[in-house]
Amino acid sequence: MAHILEIRWHGRGGQGAKTAANLLAEAASSAGRFIQAFPEYGPERMGAPVASFNRISTEPIRIRSGVTEPEVVVVLDPTLMRSGDVTSGLKPDGTIVINTEKDPGTIREQMGISGFRIFAVDANRISVETLGRRIPNTPMLGAVIRATGILDYDAFMENMELELKKKFGGRPEIVQGNLEAIRRAYEEVQSE
Repeated sequence: MAHILEIRWHGRGGQGAKTAANLLAEAASSAGRFIQAFPEYGPERMGAPVASFNRISTEPIRIRSGVTEPEVVVVLDPTLMRSGDVTSGLKPDGTIVINTEKDPGTIREQMGISGFRIFAVDANRISVETLGRRIPNTPMLGAVIRATGILDYDAFMENMELELKKKFGGRPEIVQGNLEAIRRAYEEVQSE
């Protein structure tokens, strides 16, 4: 039976959790993987907590339910660590990738987290410096690729350039800013 990597993204409306999950799925599909990407909707509004999900495998995925026991949890807004149990169902040897200016050890201590690998990157700062606005989704993609090793970095970046050009074709500064944000997060993410 093939291994299926399940990822749950936590963010707030407007931070791009759904877009990040879709971009990751497109990159994985381009690399020959089978994928699923889907959001969990309620009465969303800007700033409300949202979740999106990925499944990535080398064989067809026949599961059609929500992700309840992810191997990876991605947190785009660190305030969600206090307001809800984002680690719910996370496998004991799971990974948390969090957007924060704090180091992984501080996060572990302050949140009382044990047993999980923690990757931390200041995606807000990176996005402001590369895109001119605070939108952490693309930097978090770089951190997720580094944390999971699920895709080859160079192939991932080539795919991201193609996908971003489709989305922002007439705005090359946005394409380049996003690529730089991904690269920086990949390089700057810290782990414990």
